[in-house]
Amino acid sequence: MAVRKSGARNIRVGVVGVGRGSSFARTCGWVGLELAALCDTWEAKLKSVAGQYGVAAYTDFDRMLEKEDLDAVILANYFHQHAPLAIKALAAGKHVMSETMACKTPAEGVALARAVERSGRIYLFAENYPYFAYNQEMRRLYRAGEIGVMQYGEGEYNHPVDSRGMNRLAPGLNHWRNWLPSTYYCSHGLAPVMFITDTRPIRVNALSVHRFAEDREKLHVRRGDPGSVILCRMDNGSVVRIMGLMMRGHSIWYRIHGTRGLMENLRPAGSENLLRVKHEAWDLEPGGVRERIYLPEFPDYARAAARTGHGGGDFFMDYHFAEAIRTGRAPYFDVYRGLDMALVGIQAWRSALADGTPFEVPDFRKEAARRRYAEDHFSPWPEDAGPGQPPPSIKGFPKPDPKAAAFARKVWREDCGYTGR
Repeated sequence: MAVRKSGARNIRVGVVGVGRGSSFARTCGWVGLELAALCDTWEAKLKSVAGQYGVAAYTDFDRMLEKEDLDAVILANYFHQHAPLAIKALAAGKHVMSETMACKTPAEGVALARAVERSGRIYLFAENYPYFAYNQEMRRLYRAGEIGVMQYGEGEYNHPVDSRGMNRLAPGLNHWRNWLPSTYYCSHGLAPVMFITDTRPIRVNALSVHRFAEDREKLHVRRGDPGSVILCRMDNGSVVRIMGLMMRGHSIWYRIHGTRGLMENLRPAGSENLLRVKHEAWDLEPGGVRERIYLPEFPDYARAAARTGHGGGDFFMDYHFAEAIRTGRAPYFDVYRGLDMALVGIQAWRSALADGTPFEVPDFRKEAARRRYAEDHFSPWPEDAGPGQPPPSIKGFPKPDPKAAAFARKVWREDCGYTGR
């Protein structure tokens, strides 16, 4: 299924992370990305997946960069470990597509912004939720002036997981998911609102939800809190509320209140992909409709998108990456928007630890802002533990219950083949 628009030459790409990365590897050929190599530290899984695709396999990222004639790399490795690999790839002259969190500390963000600028290469932050059909339609409507200018927006990404499922996702006491602060995974909630309205966050206040003893599903070793609420002041003066992580009640939902109307995807089960657009009777344009509810279609490449994960968003990541490389034009989710979202998560955690005190979201497009944060190594991850570093929970550093740890190890061994600590 070839859907490329610009140019004819295939772009040779290496994918890091054969778990999540398999989704990107699967659709590479559709857009003119030629999968040339895979890289992962899980050797058995790596060899199996590389064998399926008939490509080279590497357990060492530096060696892959050295040995393979690559044009680009796709980083789908652990959530908080992207920036160092991205910086290496950019220095080697490779284009980079990077998922989840662009940087784990402000200092890494500064280094990444500078590396992209020095390299002259494409950097795409692979946030897939804006490319759901209804979010693409909301962007089209917003740009056409359907609801005026955003005054208030909401984005929710709340994805509860039971204890067995959580342990499968996070094998190891120090796996990143087991240390993830509740504000850090904010891009699924925030990115669609930014995409729809072309705004960026400039300040945040956040509160984290602590764990309750009554929670029956606690046979896991997560130290972080189950969820948070982040309030963002955007650069047009509007306010956006971001809610989520893994509290009860699965919710993927976006709402924009504008000066001339409202639009949102619906909440009831089975209707989440429906879009609602509402106006007040006294505010209608001539011939306007007060309320309409309909199922939007993808504006382009609907068949290809329907065959991929995350509401079709995974396809559009590969597509926009390939197009940006071929045209030389930066993608919408460039390094700066990627860093905006990472910094919201980081600064919101500072706010949550200070019970909602506001913190700025520095704009790393500006060198003056970068200089202020170039030595800011604020990090909750265990490999960075030390004096002055923050905890992963507003309750500090909770220790896993021995019963939960025993159950977790049983799941890791039986379901994941993981026998480590």
